[in-house]
Amino acid sequence: MSKKVTRISADEYFLKIASVVAERSTCLRHHMGAVAVKDKHILTTGFNGAPAGVKDCLELGCLRNAQNIPSGTRTEICRAIHAEQNVIIQAALHGISLDGCTIYCTHTPCVLCAKMMVNARVKRVVIFTKYADDSFKELFREAGIQVDVLDKPSATISFLE
Repeated sequence: MSKKVTRISADEYFLKIASVVAERSTCLRHHMGAVAVKDKHILTTGFNGAPAGVKDCLELGCLRNAQNIPSGTRTEICRAIHAEQNVIIQAALHGISLDGCTIYCTHTPCVLCAKMMVNARVKRVVIFTKYADDSFKELFREAGIQVDVLDKPSATISFLE
């Protein structure tokens, strides 16, 4: 008797990858990950954390927690670069166009990340967790960026032995 083999969808596959990317986060509040994909190929990845080469919140503590700043507000008081920003920065560093790509992200974007995605000409954003800032919705609607909210992918990795 053989076991029935199933295959996850491409959307679930890339959301799972975004979840694994989020494990590299150095943020003490939220681990966020993002993956830019075009034609089912990964272009870049990013997670939230301090700029390269500088001390992060794991080492120094969270500025926002120390000041009791609620999630989704006063984002300028933070050491971290957002996962979506890092996806765009990595693309720029490596000469990769994000025009027409899909960004798979663990959370909905803040408005600043949303503005950057509009200018990078992202066409679709797929997420599974809501962040505290909803101001991206109107901007994406106006810019024609499709947003798909899917179920959180299983944390289980399934493979045949």
